[in-house]
Amino acid sequence: MNKINIKCTYAILLLGILVAGSSCKKYLDVVPSEYTTEEDVYGNINLAEQALARLYNALPNELTSDYAAYTDESFHHWYDASGGVTAYKYNLGSWSENDNPMGNWGGKYQDIRRANIFIEKIEGVPIPLNRADYYALWVPRYKAEARFIRAQFFFELFKRYGAVPLLTKAINVDPDNLEETQVSRNSVDEVVGFITSECDEIVNTLPLTQEDAQVGRVTKGAALALKARTLLYAASPLFNGNPMYSGIKNHDGKSLFNPVYDKEKWKKAADAAKQVMDLGIYNLYSPFPNNPVQNYAAQFYTRDYTETIFCRILANATTIDGQLVPNGPPFKGNGKFTPLQEMVDAYEMKNGYPINEPGSQYATTGTWSGQLWDGIKNQNVSNISNMYKDRDPRFYASIFFQYAVWRFDAMKRPVKLAWWGAGNGQTDGWATSKAGTNPWGYNVRKWISPEVDRNANTGTGKRNFPIFRLAEIYLNYAEAMNEYLDVPDASVYQYINLVRNRVSMPALPILAADNTKDGMRRRIQNERRIELAFENHRFWDVRRWLIAKTVDNGEVHGLNARPAAAELAATGLNVTSEAAGVAVFYKPTVIQTRTFVDKHYLMPVPQTEIDKDPNLVQNYGW
Repeated sequence: MNKINIKCTYAILLLGILVAGSSCKKYLDVVPSEYTTEEDVYGNINLAEQALARLYNALPNELTSDYAAYTDESFHHWYDASGGVTAYKYNLGSWSENDNPMGNWGGKYQDIRRANIFIEKIEGVPIPLNRADYYALWVPRYKAEARFIRAQFFFELFKRYGAVPLLTKAINVDPDNLEETQVSRNSVDEVVGFITSECDEIVNTLPLTQEDAQVGRVTKGAALALKARTLLYAASPLFNGNPMYSGIKNHDGKSLFNPVYDKEKWKKAADAAKQVMDLGIYNLYSPFPNNPVQNYAAQFYTRDYTETIFCRILANATTIDGQLVPNGPPFKGNGKFTPLQEMVDAYEMKNGYPINEPGSQYATTGTWSGQLWDGIKNQNVSNISNMYKDRDPRFYASIFFQYAVWRFDAMKRPVKLAWWGAGNGQTDGWATSKAGTNPWGYNVRKWISPEVDRNANTGTGKRNFPIFRLAEIYLNYAEAMNEYLDVPDASVYQYINLVRNRVSMPALPILAADNTKDGMRRRIQNERRIELAFENHRFWDVRRWLIAKTVDNGEVHGLNARPAAAELAATGLNVTSEAAGVAVFYKPTVIQTRTFVDKHYLMPVPQTEIDKDPNLVQNYGW
């Protein structure tokens, strides 16, 4: 009998497998009794359904994570480098095989074991006779949902480690005979093949859509979207013919990474993305077609099921709003992240030109006056730097900058991130303490809801976290086809332009380089950076493209919101005045010097796991 102590599960961890042992970790938080057994759980359909809910609860919910600060999107400034912010370990290259907070090897294999148990046992759960017809439909769906969730768990491991052991049965570990349960890593091709075959096998069991009471459950679209993303990653340079990993082999000589480039992997990724699109039930969220800023922004504080293919449904909350809105009164937020100047510069001009291209009309001097969307309506603004004039509408929906507006009727003034005087609550950016302030000139605006007024302590956020949404699928398809073809054709432009059209950005091609494979690759990579900003794609994208050593290595910048006294004095203005602070503000300033080396492209297998299982081999460079 497998006894599960709900208050303190006895556990031994081998390769992340949770079995009978002695640590206070909950295994199945599904029943109220102090002790329950696996037989109890899978002897009662109601408890088994709660076990499935436990699996759903382990799916990614990265809305409040710090991923944005792990890459070239932003800087996490709540504490200094000695204050324990996880992001700094990745920024500074100080993480290791013994200290990898994002690794989650053991936790994910615990989740996989729970899924394996459910998959093996759900069809044997007794069903009340008066509910037989109902469960004749739902039990196969439950099993398919669990198989999807398990495949998603393996994808989470795949994107971190590449080749991982495929444990597809609920192995019980005998502490007296560990050798029988020690395993080796499966190859990348085997892991990808398993994930995608699972998606193919379950897709016809899953419904196309869910009725309102079941929204949030796995559908055909979710299974096909997972397949498409997995194949896109597998086709990417990190995993497709990367010579850096050619020497990584199991002890028996089995190669774990295929060093031979296969162009056809891109076609498979494109075809998989097309399968999702061909379902014909998803559309880009576009409730405000005459307002491109709001047309993009609203999706991220709304429970959207138009574009969203699969999501984590979140409870009403103001946590993310409090973390992201500016620090000073009247906003009363915590300003957790500073978008980097590199991220700001990635937004194109509204004419479709990158800011460094001739003809972009980008300027770094002077100011402009006009109107900006404040989350509820357009407001008259003035003294806005020309750096922020006529940019991609997604810029205004995603980033707070000096003199931007947010709920102006309630806040009564624009955002002020420059420093002047002694702070004294006049500004929203000066670091008066370690926590909760933004000293570098920008805040994240995406995700926050105009319904929330922290000054008045009213309203709540009503949003989900999209695990898959249609815009990503369009961009996946455009990327895969561009890489597959020698020269981009209409199919490449069509789907990236659908994404751009939602925010009234000009259609590609625009530049001569857009007609080439390399030029279009740069456009697609930047489009992903902008469209999927702060959704935790960038960390993985720069790795699979093998560009992280360029973009996550070296100096990163903000603005000059910590001016020296001499700088202020040189303006000739009153050094405690707002005018003096703003006069020296718009100067790119080094925030941090980051470190990224080749071994950081994949995470190391935890040394504790290798110590337990000598069959496991380590990733490159660790």
